This record gives sequence, structure tokens and C-alpha cells, in this order.
Amino acid sequence: MTVLTHKIDFKVITSVTNANPNGDPLNGNRPRQNFEGYGEISDVAIKRKIRNRLQDMGGKIFVQSDDRADDGLKSLRDRVDSIEELNKIAADKKKADVNRFSEVACETWIDTRSFGQVFAFKGLELSVGVRGPVSIQTAVSLEPIDINTMQITKSVNSVSEGGGKSSDTMGTKHFVDFGVYVFNGSINVQLAEKTGFTETDAEKIKEALTTLFENDASSARPDGSMAVEKVYWWEHPSKMGKASSAKVHRSVKIEKIPEIDRAKSFDDYKVTAEPLEGIELTVIEGL
Repeated sequence: MTVLTHKIDFKVITSVTNANPNGDPLNGNRPRQNFEGYGEISDVAIKRKIRNRLQDMGGKIFVQSDDRADDGLKSLRDRVDSIEELNKIAADKKKADVNRFSEVACETWIDTRSFGQVFAFKGLELSVGVRGPVSIQTAVSLEPIDINTMQITKSVNSVSEGGGKSSDTMGTKHFVDFGVYVFNGSINVQLAEKTGFTETDAEKIKEALTTLFENDASSARPDGSMAVEKVYWWEHPSKMGKASSAKVHRSVKIEKIPEIDRAKSFDDYKVTAEPLEGIELTVIEGL
């Protein structure tokens, strides 16, 4: 497989309807919000969804969710221990080959060669850091979000003692009425050369972005409540690129239709992309 030879930038526009796109555990799991009231989805949450989609495509994933583990292993350390060559390298205390350790890890797991990884576990005789070529920014909503809170209660008794029906409160559920979130990302060729990230891997990342919320349903994010509206995918003709990532990302303008006071659907926005000389743009509609 051919290692990536040209820089790639991308922008993803998503919509949220009556869902919690990314709860904040330090704020009662309310949807993340910055100090100005705009909604946020962390880059870590986005990478988690990409990993899940790559796993659905048959890719080997190092950082797997416990409920999606497909290799019978219970921890990251167990995953390292399952690769014989990594064990041999780590066991050589005097002259452990850090570069070879990184190379094997990147060959084995697509998320390691995409996003990078720090291999530093108790009992492991070396610490290895891998920088990945795929970088992703935090997603931010186009407008400040409204957060609704719903109290939810039990419908059955937890225990049989007492004889009466229990109506103990279980907790609260928070959701965003509607919002459009946007995030940007890039793929760096110099780092791709170091991890062995290929043209095929880039196509898989593109597919993962287009289908980001497939197989991601939960009580906080029911099927259909989150959707990828558009993916903008720029391919430069060279390693360094014809323009900075910031300029490329800013070439897409998203404006609310003037007659609309508050957007209630993605159709309430107008999206235009300025052509950039020498940079090939592919616009992909969400599923």
C-alpha cells in the first residue's frame, strides 16, 4: 500500500436534534457548552466515533471501548502483550528498539498510525510516544444552544420490600433542541510517512467521517437525532500543500438565511465553498 503523499484537509458539518451530542461528566452530563453558550463536541469524542466506524469496517483498533472489544482483551496493556514482537522489544532492557516498537504498533493498529498513541504502562520496560498524522479540532455549534432537562423516573420497583409501588427518581436527561456543529481536521504527510499511514487509510477516514453516527445510537443520541450533513474534503497536490489549513477551512462559509430568526433545521443555513487554485475539493453529502 502507498504511503500518503499529499496533504489533506477536511471540514464536517453535523446537525443535532433532541439529543445530547457530548455530555460533560463534570457538569452532570449536560451537553458541553463554552462560556459564550455555544455547544461543543470534544475532539476525543469525535475520535472515539471514528475508531468505532473503522472497527465496523474491519480495522484493528488499539483503543477499543469495553462494550465493543472484539479481540477478547480487557486492557490496552493486554493488547500490547498479545503482539509477540512488541513483547520481545520491550523485554530487552538494555537496547530496546523504540523505533521498531512504534513501527510494529503502527502496522498493527489503524488508530495508532492515524491518531498516534502513548505506550507507557506499569511493568513495560520502555515508554514510546507515536505522533499521528490525523488531527481533529473540537466541534463548535454555529449558534448558542438551548439545553432542555427532563426528569426521568423508575417504572418498576428496585426491591420487593415495603409492598408499595416505588417512584424513586432516577435522575435527569439533558438534550439540545437543535444545533449545527462544525469541526475541522487535517492529515499531515510528514507524520504519515513516519507511521505508515496510507492512501487507503485516508479513504477509510473519509468514509468514517461520512458515516460518523452510524451504529452510535444510545438513549442520549437516538437513531436519527444526529446526522452528518456535509463533508468537505480537500486534497493538495503536494506534501506541504498549496495553502494553510486555516485558509482552506475558512474557504467554506456557513450563513443563516436572513429571514430566519433562529434555525430549526439545516435548511435554514446557506453553505458556500470558495474554490482554491490547485486544491481539489470533494463535497460529500451525509447519508
